Amino acid sequence: MALFRNAKRPLKIFLYNSFSTGTNHTNGYSTWVSRGSPISQSSDIKGLFTIKYGNPKPVFGLISRQFSDQAPAGTEQMNLIKQLRERTSAPIKDVKLALVDCNWDIEAAQKELRKRGKVLASKKSSRTATEGLLALAQSEGKAAVIELNCETDFVARNEIFQYLALSLAKQALLVENSSQQASGLCPVGADYLQDLQLNLEHPKISGEMTVHNAITEVAAMMGENVKLRRGFVMSASLPGVVSTYLHTSPQPGLGRIAGILTLEVEDKISQLDALQRVGSELAMHVVAAKPLFLTKELVSSDALANEREILKSQAESTGKSQMAVEKMVEGRLRKYYEEVVLMEQKFIMNDSLTVKTLVDNLSKEVGSAVKIGSFFRMEVGEGIQRLESSNEDEPVAQAA
Repeated sequence: MALFRNAKRPLKIFLYNSFSTGTNHTNGYSTWVSRGSPISQSSDIKGLFTIKYGNPKPVFGLISRQFSDQAPAGTEQMNLIKQLRERTSAPIKDVKLALVDCNWDIEAAQKELRKRGKVLASKKSSRTATEGLLALAQSEGKAAVIELNCETDFVARNEIFQYLALSLAKQALLVENSSQQASGLCPVGADYLQDLQLNLEHPKISGEMTVHNAITEVAAMMGENVKLRRGFVMSASLPGVVSTYLHTSPQPGLGRIAGILTLEVEDKISQLDALQRVGSELAMHVVAAKPLFLTKELVSSDALANEREILKSQAESTGKSQMAVEKMVEGRLRKYYEEVVLMEQKFIMNDSLTVKTLVDNLSKEVGSAVKIGSFFRMEVGEGIQRLESSNEDEPVAQAA
């Protein structure tokens, strides 16, 4: 106790000197610790606290802390970083660097980020992009599908990337040329689409710009190679319908696998609902069953000869007679047709029916002859790895 009493006066002097120096407390708060009643009851010490820091609030009876109302020095900068990040979706480190270089002028920093992003996008344009999405747009008697690629599925889930993909599909749907007036499938080249104008209305990418510039902007935001790979338009002759199905769809109009087909009717009918219902089921069937040809007559001679050679080699290995081998080959060819020919396949939603039987039943239901005009299956990234290893021409999506 004697030691404490002897220490009381020096401690009071120390506290008085500390409080009277006018030191700027950059931490934005002050702490008062009292030990024992002699100091806590000292009126001059309490007066000093009251004058300089206001009435301290006790915490557990020992510690009192009062925060100042003054904002930290970096609050405004943090707000600017947050705003620019929301505008551009650029990485935080790039946002901060651009703001620092532009003396925290957010408009100038945004322009600087766009410049840097375009340079970065051009550097990454040679990188392989096997992920992405298919985007589908549809109107009466017509559908368009495009493939927009990126490097990772993380970017494919980004709302800006998805918005761009849907915008490109809508633009492809508007493309008109003489070859698209007839029914069937027509390719829309990516090079042709690059120069078309888009009117974008997304909070982070808006205004009128070319397809090429829009893709470059999104690539800069995402920090990955973004590439418009291909596009197709399918039309049906009226009164037919175009039916579509998208598999693994994050939102309407987007997916990783697309199935599209046309159903054509000889006469006008009133039961379009039945036509559209069966058409949607058949589009789903195309995605699941992966047919290569519409009818047996359309199987290419090269594909048939190659399959026949394989089947004959397998049959001859059994050691049976030549007549037996021929019968085995013909029987296995029928199985091959059931696997790759759409009209010969078993319907996935009712395997007691073939697709041909399903279409015949539909004709009876609507009172007019119905046929499948053409079909088309497309999947994100198909053929890209093979192209890199062989440098062959890009494969055409499965269609008939």
